[in-house]
Amino acid sequence: MGVAGLLIGGALSFRSQGLPKWLIIGFWILAGMSLVAAYLLTLPQN
Repeated sequence: MGVAGLLIGGALSFRSQGLPKWLIIGFWILAGMSLVAAYLLTLPQN
């Protein structure tokens, strides 16, 4: 989840710097995938 936080912070920083939208969207997508991966890793193993 820490990686997702760093990616979200980077996306917000890039937005304030006026960088290309595709880069910002890419960081948001990576942050979402990181949160999904963190959730899946915490599920109990059957």
